[in-house]
Amino acid sequence: MATGSASATTGGLGQVHRAANGRAVAAAARAGFVGRGVIYALIGVLSLRIAFTGGGRQADRGGAVAEIAQKPFGTVLLWLLGIALAGMALWRLSEAVFGQAGPDGGKPGRRAMAAGRFCFYGFVAYSVLSYAAGDKGSGSGSSDKNSQDVTAKALAWPGGQWIVGVAGAAVAAAGIWIAVRALLRRFEKHLRMSAMSQRTRKVVSFFGMFGGTARGVVFATAGCFAIAAAVRHRPGKAKGMDDTLRTFADTPAGPWLLALIAVGLMSFGAFSWASARWRDV
Repeated sequence: MATGSASATTGGLGQVHRAANGRAVAAAARAGFVGRGVIYALIGVLSLRIAFTGGGRQADRGGAVAEIAQKPFGTVLLWLLGIALAGMALWRLSEAVFGQAGPDGGKPGRRAMAAGRFCFYGFVAYSVLSYAAGDKGSGSGSSDKNSQDVTAKALAWPGGQWIVGVAGAAVAAAGIWIAVRALLRRFEKHLRMSAMSQRTRKVVSFFGMFGGTARGVVFATAGCFAIAAAVRHRPGKAKGMDDTLRTFADTPAGPWLLALIAVGLMSFGAFSWASARWRDV
């Protein structure tokens, strides 16, 4: 009888421990969505500034980090941002190991995607925290120069053109996939839509659709530039986020297309903040 009671107590403690871990990972995920929203909202603001002034800070993660650093208590804000993004990485790692929320969350493909996102957000969190710790060369580097440097190294490898071309095609395909999913509002299945008012549902859905589409267009365009760099064997054709965004201003639509994309990226930032509250994690 005593043994049975001890086993029940141990099982109960195990359930409490797992529940506590689940709450901790969920809190980390929600903090991560807030951090992601900050990055995209700032990139959108910087892009809007470029659209109407033609200059300003680079419109990418590095520009966003440098922008925060110049604000009052900038270093503290960067530490908080880096920790929040580390929370996002931790959540993605838990999805890769234990599976995502939902009936098909344990599929190998979804686990693999979660592992890739873990690596990405882990790198982003590390770069932001390194910058906050005093390494000013980390986190604020130009995405354009980094893209061209990586492309130049890859093109120098045996079969480098194929490697860069395939990588560019993968980024372009990912961008199209992101945009299509956003247009179809596939993100809604991950949100607790029933917990929102009717008006809030419409606003959040619009931000997710518009913002996700703009994000997908940027990714797809950057991928196309990488493909062009591979075909022409010219690293300079590869573009990071900043140069990719500036390219929109060189179209016949002029700065208005860039402004539209900029507002879209800000919308994605707002959608990320909404996800921090209503996302199933």
